[in-house]
Amino acid sequence: MIFEKVKEILMKELNLSGEEVTMEASFEALGIDSLDLVELVMQLEEEFDISMEETEEMKTVEDVVRYIEKAKEA
Repeated sequence: MIFEKVKEILMKELNLSGEEVTMEASFEALGIDSLDLVELVMQLEEEFDISMEETEEMKTVEDVVRYIEKAKEA
């Protein structure tokens, strides 16, 4: 559920194909730079109604999904 929403946002915001966005995909492989990451974080915060800190530690789509899962549990 969370992965599907993150995938949808990545595809929409960064013009990525569904095949490119996997749990294992790194931001570097997806061509996500620091500006893209800031915009992505803002979209995710709004979508999931959370505040995302320590985003510099996130390197893969899986890192983002796990972060959101933990934030939603809190």
